[in-house]
Amino acid sequence: MKSPQHSPLRILTTVMAGLAACLWMTTAPAEEPAKSAGSTPEQEAKFIATLTNATLKGRWCGVKDGNLGPEKEDSYTIVSVTKLGGDKWLINARLPYGGKEIDLPIPAQVKWAGDTPILVLDNISMGTPRAYSARVMIYEKTYSGWWAAPDHGGLLSGVIVNGKN
Repeated sequence: MKSPQHSPLRILTTVMAGLAACLWMTTAPAEEPAKSAGSTPEQEAKFIATLTNATLKGRWCGVKDGNLGPEKEDSYTIVSVTKLGGDKWLINARLPYGGKEIDLPIPAQVKWAGDTPILVLDNISMGTPRAYSARVMIYEKTYSGWWAAPDHGGLLSGVIVNGKN
């Protein structure tokens, strides 16, 4: 009869604990992640070129009580993008609203995660009584993110197509 102190599970647990302790003692402390120094002129030029005269074509789905709703197709037209200073930008968008298209200047912050711009909107009233917030990552010719209004919100993703669409 095997002794409970020599069971395979107990031996494996002891070996794994010893290995973890050895790795912890011999590993140099982790370096602090490099702080973003902001964007470069080249990154900003690429961001502007990506979103100027561009259509964001994709899907969105609502999120309610932690559950994803059905996907729905959507598109957004960006007419132009202008840097105002620091991380403040103006996104001139053409959006469907109330059965027609309207052009809206949308103030946004652009934060950089390495070479990737993240659009940050916090409680922006886009010409309506409702305020919206969003975080949208732009990478290559794609976008993905999160958005919210006072009574609902969801996820969005898609591709970015430049030119007349």
